[in-house]
Amino acid sequence: METKHLEKWKKEMLVCIKCAYCFGDCPIYSQLGWESASARAKMILSYGLLTKGIEYTDSILENFFQCTTCKQCELNCPAKVKILDVIEAARKDLVDNGYCYPAHKLMREVVEKSGNIYGEEKRKKESVQKGAEYALFVGCVGTYREDESIKRTIKLLKKLGVSFTRFDEVCCGGVFPYVGLDNYQKNVQHNKEEIKKTGAKKLLTTCPMCYRTFKNNPEYSDLGVEVVHITQLLNKLNIDVKTDKVVTYHDPCDLGRHLGIYEEPREIIKKFASHFVEMDKNRENAHCCGAGGGVRGAFTRLSINMAKNRLKEALNTKADVLLTECPSCLHNFKNAKKKRQRIQIYNISEYLSILMDRGKKNEDL
Repeated sequence: METKHLEKWKKEMLVCIKCAYCFGDCPIYSQLGWESASARAKMILSYGLLTKGIEYTDSILENFFQCTTCKQCELNCPAKVKILDVIEAARKDLVDNGYCYPAHKLMREVVEKSGNIYGEEKRKKESVQKGAEYALFVGCVGTYREDESIKRTIKLLKKLGVSFTRFDEVCCGGVFPYVGLDNYQKNVQHNKEEIKKTGAKKLLTTCPMCYRTFKNNPEYSDLGVEVVHITQLLNKLNIDVKTDKVVTYHDPCDLGRHLGIYEEPREIIKKFASHFVEMDKNRENAHCCGAGGGVRGAFTRLSINMAKNRLKEALNTKADVLLTECPSCLHNFKNAKKKRQRIQIYNISEYLSILMDRGKKNEDL
């Protein structure tokens, strides 16, 4: 097996001191319980593939793709190994050698044909409102799976007087580098052209992965606009509603550990929820919901089980409402929630929209 991508990260594999700190709070290891599920094992396997000490097997493929890329292992690592870079390089080498999960390959194919990861018929083309401050990008999950949430978010933006416009968006492609695949360049170019047509100076995203992609992916480095996540915007606006409900918050991995955005969501929530409680694991130590890194597509049951565990943590706070601000986290939590569990689950922006619809003080929501 050729390992040209792993070659770049040989030093990182050797820096690993095999201490097992990466076991702590790893969502995959917590679920499976096997040392082979840990980041340490992935470093050992990577070195074995690179040096030809081991040969490819299907279990190696499974090992490398059972990772949500949540970055908890890197935060725990005393040697500061760039674990995710090694994992992503291994995934790329595996895919380049013809070893790819069918779910990921299919996702890439349907994006090329339909413009979204679900292969669904494209929604009607949005009309551009010239002169808007923000161009709004909602992403695949928001558009095709959590569209009611997005509708409420859009309604909130209008109520708050935010100057924004929609445009004819397609998948940003952010997930593909993390599962060893190349982005579909026609979609990249389409998004850049459509954003430019709006004339907006800022790109507003509701999805943390889309935010990461537009902000950090070299393919989008020439966008020419400031990229803003919706929590950064909402935190600057006047929030004039209240709830007496007990509210807790889940930090999305892409927004938190990958981007360092922890305080803005909390500051927003504290403006309208006087009874805000933290889960035991929060901010940089927040447990992953299980939706990231291609795990939800390739290992659906594993993904849902991680969401169930995180949901239990929210229930342990006795909160009435679990808030996040990520359509993928929202979608995974909803899939994991049992009917008898009374906790309500929303994105912050969605919940604010509902509060504003029902009055400044709402006891029944």
